[in-house]
Amino acid sequence: MCEVANFAPTFPTYGWSHPLKLSIVELATVSPGTTERDALAEALRTAQHADALGLRRVWFAEHHVTTAQASHNPEILVAAAAAQTSGIRVGSGGVLLNNYSPLKVAEVFQQLEAMFPGRIDLGMGRATSGPVIDTALRRDRSSRPTDDHQQQLTEVLAWLHEAFPEEHPFAGHPLMPSVPEVPQAWLLGSSPGGSNLAAGLGIGYTFAGFINPNAAAKALRNYRDTFRSTGFGPGRPHAILAVNVAVGATTEEAERVVASPKGYYARLGVDPRSATVPSPEQALREMSAEQRAESTRIVDGAWPRFVSGEPEQVKATLEQMLSESGADELMVQNLIADPVDRRRSHALLAEVFGVEPRNAARAAELEG
Repeated sequence: MCEVANFAPTFPTYGWSHPLKLSIVELATVSPGTTERDALAEALRTAQHADALGLRRVWFAEHHVTTAQASHNPEILVAAAAAQTSGIRVGSGGVLLNNYSPLKVAEVFQQLEAMFPGRIDLGMGRATSGPVIDTALRRDRSSRPTDDHQQQLTEVLAWLHEAFPEEHPFAGHPLMPSVPEVPQAWLLGSSPGGSNLAAGLGIGYTFAGFINPNAAAKALRNYRDTFRSTGFGPGRPHAILAVNVAVGATTEEAERVVASPKGYYARLGVDPRSATVPSPEQALREMSAEQRAESTRIVDGAWPRFVSGEPEQVKATLEQMLSESGADELMVQNLIADPVDRRRSHALLAEVFGVEPRNAARAAELEG
């Protein structure tokens, strides 16, 4: 008789270490009863708060012609936030390459790097804003759009690193000859294919676990396993797991703040173009019992779309996600309606993970 040992999956020791590198992606969420101008001001305040808390990065999203978010052109918020902070890295999460010329993207972020040396991240991805807005964003509308994402990404990197072959017509045109530093390049994705592209190009990779939670661990591990060093990145894999997180000081408070992101996703299912982020009270009135009860923890191995709870509960869930994915860093996306609640959630998360604040008194001042 052959004996089979009990098998428990183990994961390599690479990935995150204590204290956790904690970052945020900011959407400039428009709170109920406020304006886009208010949302932009709060986004910059949140960036300053993240800097004081000791967070690693703040990235700004690109969402066009939306009523829920005011972060339409991330490079504008990147410049403003970098000017108002000192220690945190600032970047895009991310620039949608399907909308732009690679030269334009590379030149904008090289200029930002020149203005704020050693602090700029260029996160790149692709996404649709719907057929009407996609068409409106295109300069050339005479031909059908093509899937040239890999070519676009490679060309941005070639501009930044002066890596065009000698015979290429773009060779010999450096962006800023007197500025040797370049922004850190990252590929953002929510499907397994992006991990192969980022690994092959040797750049950082961020997976949107809030979009496709159950593909995250496999994609991030594939990225690390297939990574090859190139001149475009740091020479080693760097993986970020992005998760929707809402933390409350108590279970009741956590259930209240996570109602807004749950309610927003419920509204997206009804009318994606005009959906706004509801207050917790609005969300709880509108959602079905099933929507309200959607799990915010890992159940039977399945990752949730929203991670929420008291600080220690959230920490346990996120540590399991980080362990299973091998991610080096955690990036928090949240859709908490009230910006004060949003910043409080960030502070609770930073505290429970032992992140050392850059300026604790300033963080407390900016939170409210």
